[in-house]
Amino acid sequence: MTDAFALLGLPRRPWLDPDDVQRSFHERSAAWHPDRHHGAPDAQRVEAGRIYAELHAAHQLLREPRDRLLHLFEIESCSRPRDIQRIPPGTMDLFVEVGQMCRDCDEYLKKKAEATSPILRLRQMQAGLDWMERLTGLQARVRAKEEELTAELASLNSVWAAAPPVGDPARATTLPLERLEQLYRAMSYVARWTGQIQERVVQLAV
Repeated sequence: MTDAFALLGLPRRPWLDPDDVQRSFHERSAAWHPDRHHGAPDAQRVEAGRIYAELHAAHQLLREPRDRLLHLFEIESCSRPRDIQRIPPGTMDLFVEVGQMCRDCDEYLKKKAEATSPILRLRQMQAGLDWMERLTGLQARVRAKEEELTAELASLNSVWAAAPPVGDPARATTLPLERLEQLYRAMSYVARWTGQIQERVVQLAV
């Protein structure tokens, strides 16, 4: 498996500064940009395109926390995460709340679409404002959870910095890989919830 961290010259860490990822990508990819090899021989142009594509893929992988965590877990453990659908610790309350609110909001949106009389439409419009406020509040709680997870990722950087070097057999036993897997699953749920809530906010605004 290609090590995206090594490809961009970045340390293996759960948290990376997005600006550092962007800067490293630009520095390493500048010489391989297709525009620089437009008139080059076919073999050189193809090779430049291949290298640039690899660097671009690494950049895309490392800039997104969820994707970065999955990649870090896989290269450190040499395995895929297990029980991806299992609710990670500390997220059950939000899992239940988001699911219930989305179902209830869908019921409201269905009634709104079926309303025909002016009075019913007015009532549904007033209810829609209430729903927008409730969803906005839920969005804030999901963002707070994301910030909490991000802070924990940053705190784990020191553990990775102190671990034995890559290739040392003792490295995997010193890293909290089980917690890393849980954080990956939690970030995955946060991304899913964010999309689900935003989808309904858009529908309410129509």
